[in-house]
Amino acid sequence: MKKNLLALAALCLLSSGAAHAQAADGPSPWLVRARAVHLDSANKDSTGLGLSINDKTIPEVDISYFFDKNIAAELVLTVPQKQDVRSDALGAQIGTLKHLPPSLMIQYHFDAPGFTPYVGAGINYTRFSSVRLPAGVSIDKSSWGGALQLGVDIPLTKNLSLNFDIKKVYIRTDVAANGAKLGTLKIDPVLAGVGLGWRF
Repeated sequence: MKKNLLALAALCLLSSGAAHAQAADGPSPWLVRARAVHLDSANKDSTGLGLSINDKTIPEVDISYFFDKNIAAELVLTVPQKQDVRSDALGAQIGTLKHLPPSLMIQYHFDAPGFTPYVGAGINYTRFSSVRLPAGVSIDKSSWGGALQLGVDIPLTKNLSLNFDIKKVYIRTDVAANGAKLGTLKIDPVLAGVGLGWRF
């Protein structure tokens, strides 16, 4: 009886070790992507000045953590971006600003043969700085808004993947002249990106 119990215990230990080794061989929960992203702003303005910022291509780095094979959280990062501010009513550029727009997304990754599509939703915080506008004109320095996402990862190797991603981000700021609110500039860009991801 003791021999049988010892044999059973040894079998359990071996099975546990094999299961642990298999889990260790699975994919890491961390994924880092680098993307080139084109920022295309909606530029909806209620001030009467026809305010807008320019479209541009920006760098983006994203860090994802997978809670399981389908659910992940992604932190979207870039560096402060300098933008020209234009007034269509005046027919000229009237200043510049910088904005830093990190987003935090919760994603669902679908199971599909040969590629992994995903959808995401989350929150964006944008910080405006280095604002250079005509004397007396100011904007709110912070913006909170929603963010939506649709993308796909296409494996190239075991760890490397090609990524296509599109996001809609809601960014807006109130515009004032000498302390009196003129209206709201809704930047609300669509960001279309392509890049590479590394699972480690």
